[in-house]
Amino acid sequence: MLNGIASIFRRPRRSVLSAFRAKPDIPARYVPGTLMALALSALLAAPAPSTAQEWPQKPIRIIVAFGPGGGTDIVARIIGQAMQERLGQAVTIENRPGAGGTLGNEMVARADKDGHTLGIMVAGQIVAAVMRKSMRYDTVADFDPIALMARQTLMIATRPDFAAGSVAELIKEAQAAPGKISYASAGFGAIQHMSAELFTQGAKIKMVHVPFRTSPEAIGAVLGRNVEVIFDTVASMLGQAQSRELKPIAVTGKARLASLPNVPTVLESGQLPGYDVATWYGMIAPRGTPPAVLAKLSKTVLDSLADKSVAERMTKAGVEVDGAPADQLGPFIATELKRWNDVRVAAGIPQNE
Repeated sequence: MLNGIASIFRRPRRSVLSAFRAKPDIPARYVPGTLMALALSALLAAPAPSTAQEWPQKPIRIIVAFGPGGGTDIVARIIGQAMQERLGQAVTIENRPGAGGTLGNEMVARADKDGHTLGIMVAGQIVAAVMRKSMRYDTVADFDPIALMARQTLMIATRPDFAAGSVAELIKEAQAAPGKISYASAGFGAIQHMSAELFTQGAKIKMVHVPFRTSPEAIGAVLGRNVEVIFDTVASMLGQAQSRELKPIAVTGKARLASLPNVPTVLESGQLPGYDVATWYGMIAPRGTPPAVLAKLSKTVLDSLADKSVAERMTKAGVEVDGAPADQLGPFIATELKRWNDVRVAAGIPQNE
């Protein structure tokens, strides 16, 4: 019986080899290599999933262009878990920090266009793009938008003994002492810095920027009475604002926050019409991902965001759910690029090589 089974497995190999040997233009010594080449070609030619029913075929990875524990990482893990539950396929988070978030984006741009490698585009990466003369990818042309997911509002706060207690009063103080009031941010060219530049340009005032490497360092400078004002995310300063170690004077988004209901928006001051700044989070895929896969991805993400438990986890992390489909995320990214480049130019900030 064993000999019979062995003969069955031997026959296909003999018939295939003999078929090649029968052709005079393929020498017998090349037959094994030819077979291997054909097998490899067949594997490489395997098409990406073109329909929603075919996707996902394997685990999905979401590349986060920043380190673990930050806002982008938290949002990715929350949405990744929700997607995993809906799709029945593993979703893993891969942190690839570096170069202001552009290293991770480059990996996404170069990934297979099959819907199994995704990325998170954030406001900080847009700012990083406008601060550079050239990059190894195009922020608009090299990605397919999937969905806008969330926003994280910034806050303007001062040290408790500073005279200004509102946006109008801060502007008045700065007008009375041009270039004398300093503000801290978590880095030159960061979204916090650029939000302050937009503020000073709109208010037509001059303040001195004092950049730090991290948010805790910037906050520490204000708490230590070394700097008067700070622009940073609400999540970074929420504890100090609630305990009144810092004096919050405004949030930068369109609406007040449930966690700080008594803190008005910049818009409410009437001093800077149209001022609306937040760091935001959108999901992207490599350009050329099949439309059917993109549509299923977008629906999966938006359905996940509509889940009450997902919204609660986002809120606890200091992030507001702000879902929007792909046809809104794409134009939004292009608008943000122009907006922050205009701010850079107006501030006289040269682009890096």
